Amino acid sequence: MSKKQKKGGVNSWKQIYRKIIYPRRKLLLLGLLLILINRLAGLVLPGSTKYLIDDIIGKGQHDMFSVFVLVVGIAILFQALTSFALTQLLSVQAQKLIAELRVKVQEHVIKLPISFFDSNKSGGLVSRIMTDVEGVRNIVGTGVVQFFGGIITAIGAFAALIYFNAELTLYILIPVIAFALISTAAFKRIRPIFRERNKIREFVNGRLTETLGGIRVVKGFNAENREISVFSEGVMKLFRNIRSSLLASSLVTSLGSFIAGIATLTIMYVGGNDIINNEMTTGELLAFSMYLGVMVFPIIQMGNIGTQLTEAIAGLDRTEELLSQPIEEDDPNRTIVLDEVTGHFEFNDVKFAYEEEKDVLHGISFSAPQGSVTALVGGSGSGKTTIASLVATFIKAQEGQITLDGHNLNNVNLNSYRKHLGVVLQDDFLFEGTIRENILFSNYNASDEEFENAVKGAYVNEFTDRFEEGLDTVIGERGVKLSGGQRQRVAIARAILANPKVLILDEATSNLDTLSEGFIQKSLETLMEGRTTFVIAHRLSTIKKANQILVVEDGRIIERGNHTELIEKHGRYFDMYTYQSRI
Repeated sequence: MSKKQKKGGVNSWKQIYRKIIYPRRKLLLLGLLLILINRLAGLVLPGSTKYLIDDIIGKGQHDMFSVFVLVVGIAILFQALTSFALTQLLSVQAQKLIAELRVKVQEHVIKLPISFFDSNKSGGLVSRIMTDVEGVRNIVGTGVVQFFGGIITAIGAFAALIYFNAELTLYILIPVIAFALISTAAFKRIRPIFRERNKIREFVNGRLTETLGGIRVVKGFNAENREISVFSEGVMKLFRNIRSSLLASSLVTSLGSFIAGIATLTIMYVGGNDIINNEMTTGELLAFSMYLGVMVFPIIQMGNIGTQLTEAIAGLDRTEELLSQPIEEDDPNRTIVLDEVTGHFEFNDVKFAYEEEKDVLHGISFSAPQGSVTALVGGSGSGKTTIASLVATFIKAQEGQITLDGHNLNNVNLNSYRKHLGVVLQDDFLFEGTIRENILFSNYNASDEEFENAVKGAYVNEFTDRFEEGLDTVIGERGVKLSGGQRQRVAIARAILANPKVLILDEATSNLDTLSEGFIQKSLETLMEGRTTFVIAHRLSTIKKANQILVVEDGRIIERGNHTELIEKHGRYFDMYTYQSRI
């Protein structure tokens, strides 16, 4: 293991202690107290066998038999009660911590910038949020307490072994120490395997989520076998990783069993000779054997617990890695809080690149006055969506400046701006649930009147009136039970209800039939009135009334003007419009 890895391991334990163990120190101390009582009670039974064999039976002290049974019975009762209390106290607390961690990680992830989600699969992130934190149950749960409890038991049993036969104890001590050293080395080897396992699981979960989410595309291209092959390859890679860790963990378990066997054989040989030579009683040998089991069992158990703790640390390492990602709100430059937004935008020589030295925008400059409609047209990859993403603050201008009402948009607090922002995307996302819930998503506090106006404004009632459940119709995952035009109208109603000052429409009429488009064009006119609107348009017939049309090619504005002006220029826009008109 490299120095860096070692340092990382030390830091992991420090983080676990500071963030998980220390805040729950009282609970864990109570757990340690309970397990101390539990393990001390567990030491009564093996020790009592000496008195049963040698004194009560051997020496005929039958009057002590009732006291013997009572003491052993009380010890067993204490052991059972403390075991129950431990499970209830620590296991429940562990599950509570898992729930809290999941909420914390989800809260952090959802606040990360769009660029993070562009480079990470949603299914993989779900795996990291839901699965990686589960190992914490082995830290706050019975894992850590049992680990220390095992140490306490081993020490107590070892003291008893020394008491009964110090020489015989030394014989079995050497293999036990060897087992501890080998186990430590094995756990160091296992930890990176667990980290890699979580990465593989993240990929497999991510791909499976994509496959199921895009099942219509998979079936449409007869690609079931290819997806089965990709998933199978990922699962087999996961299997090979698990096999590697099982090799190390089974080595530890098997070695523990082997040492237990060697110790038993040693006891039989040395102890048998001691009995023959009258240096040890039968009861002492029996008690010694039972105490040896009491000592060796927790050592073997600690091997299994060590594996669980190693896996837990690997998962928490990845959780910590995720939590260390800077969220959008962490930007120290975003100090301007907007109380009001009028919606006047200025783009001044704005440049942007997703990859270094591969500019997508080359010095974009234009003005979008308050309440105006700016249409962005051009071919795929021309930069239209990038401009809209800059307006939405999904990305930041790298050179040049974008101002909103005179403020540099890169310095504006995102929450104070986005509460005035509304978006309708070409493939707008609807959540599983009812139509009503999806519309209310943008404004849960809307009045009944505002809701009804949004429904009517987007002509959603035109099709929901035909549904048996109306607006309370469940639409399935991603709105699969609705047509494309119906989904788009729900998305537009959601935007109307948000009542934004700034509106971004990414070809909002692209999925509509001719009849629906007529309805929506009217509702969009109402929606855009008095709002600064940016429209990404492919169907040029929908933007004739825009205040300005920007023709974008290769990240540059090559033409600008309103519809009439651009038609009169007989340039690129004219060619695009006349071509679509012929179609």
